[in-house]
Amino acid sequence: MLVFGTTYLVFPLVGLGLSWSLAPWIDPSIALGILFLAVLPSTVQSSIAFTSMAQGNVPAAVCAASLSNLVGVVVTPALAALLLSTSGMGIRLDAVFGIAVQILLPFVVGQLLRRWIGAWIVRHKKVTLFVDRGSILLIVYSAFSAGMVAGIWQQVSGTTLILLVAADIVLLAVIIGASILTSRAARLTHADSMVMLFCGSTKSLASGLPIANILFVGQSISLIVLPLMLFHQLQLFVCAVLAQRQAHRLTTMQVA
Repeated sequence: MLVFGTTYLVFPLVGLGLSWSLAPWIDPSIALGILFLAVLPSTVQSSIAFTSMAQGNVPAAVCAASLSNLVGVVVTPALAALLLSTSGMGIRLDAVFGIAVQILLPFVVGQLLRRWIGAWIVRHKKVTLFVDRGSILLIVYSAFSAGMVAGIWQQVSGTTLILLVAADIVLLAVIIGASILTSRAARLTHADSMVMLFCGSTKSLASGLPIANILFVGQSISLIVLPLMLFHQLQLFVCAVLAQRQAHRLTTMQVA
């Protein structure tokens, strides 16, 4: 519940504040993109990997990240509709069905087929790992490629880019700080606090791109997902450093 609260309550509130604050100086599509970034579910692969690296509670990370994405099929469009209504924009009801088909349906099918293909997948981890990471790489590549084709860097001025990077840094810093303070207030163990940190402070590019393509048909999607693309790279770098430091800190304490 702490992870969910951070992902779907704290994140949107901070994102809403940043979007409103920067609205006079940035393109409306980018301001919209900051709101969209804030309502997305957590990453799955990255948050679990960082939790494992930091010697955290991996099973809890798997549950939190997976459920965040499943719930996000409904919650993300609902929050987007709520927040975007302040800008006079709405979300089509059929968008939820489209998101469910692209994100929820493959998960359900995979679970149903697990009885027959589960053992084969376990025996061929290298193949599935290649497909898993390869698909994420293709998603990131396609996102940046679409932006280049759309001339996104010609549409975004240097000042706007600086403001956007600063906004992403502030957003990530606030969420990481809130996650750490919440873990301390709740007196979580080191293992559980790592779940809170890495599952609560990350946003999924893999889920965000297909959701954006469904929710914002006919709009400047490249500009809308730009805050997400930059945030994704930032969170990978920052969380990797944090995970290594947390692991080193825990090892030092155990030796002492």
